[in-house]
Amino acid sequence: MNLILDQGNTATKIVLADRGQAVYTAAYPRLEPDELAALIDRYCPERGIIASVATPDPAWLDLLRRRLRRFLSLNDDPAIRLPITIGYRTPETLGRDRIAAAVGAHTLRPDTPLLVIDAGTAITYDLVLPPGHFVGGNISPGLTTRFRALHDYTHRLPLITERDDVPTLGTTTEEAILAGVVRGIVYEMNGYIDLVHAQHPHATVFLTGGHAPYFDRRLKCHTFASENLVWIGLNRILEYNDVEDK
Repeated sequence: MNLILDQGNTATKIVLADRGQAVYTAAYPRLEPDELAALIDRYCPERGIIASVATPDPAWLDLLRRRLRRFLSLNDDPAIRLPITIGYRTPETLGRDRIAAAVGAHTLRPDTPLLVIDAGTAITYDLVLPPGHFVGGNISPGLTTRFRALHDYTHRLPLITERDDVPTLGTTTEEAILAGVVRGIVYEMNGYIDLVHAQHPHATVFLTGGHAPYFDRRLKCHTFASENLVWIGLNRILEYNDVEDK
């Protein structure tokens, strides 16, 4: 069994996977070492991997290295091998979550061009081409980040959150912010999808991240919406390194 940790900007997601299937999933706003130890005691994983957008808690790393037969950190282990190649000119700055999501999408659709959209605190757009080459991508502010920025950097605009009913044009300031932000992101996503499909007509679009369900139904193109891409990718990286070392 594999223990997978995905530390994001707002929570740490944990998945315990057995033969590629999740047997336990949870998100922790603040993961304590004793909670992590309790999961290891309960499920007895042999291998583990972590990816973080920040700096992983040293107490986690110490615990995982002591308790697991094999443990990999995608953040600081230079010996990790990836099942895809990276075309980024500064691979050391490439977000670990972006790598994991790209690997996850490639695991599910290995033979087609891929556009991977991750809608979280930031929105990332990444292109992966067969037979598994990460070409590059772009980063844009996410939904909550845009709402927060309008409130924080102006004197009178209120802080709002998303809702299902989005007008075409706002008739109040709150509606104007909602429509401007949500529809702006939808137009942005559709634009990237059109751009990739113009160059790669048979490309598959994956949509992941916390706001994936919110945007999936608003896009004009069919997408594969999955909140599991990152853990699927991390699990694939862990398995790939285990096989390569045998």
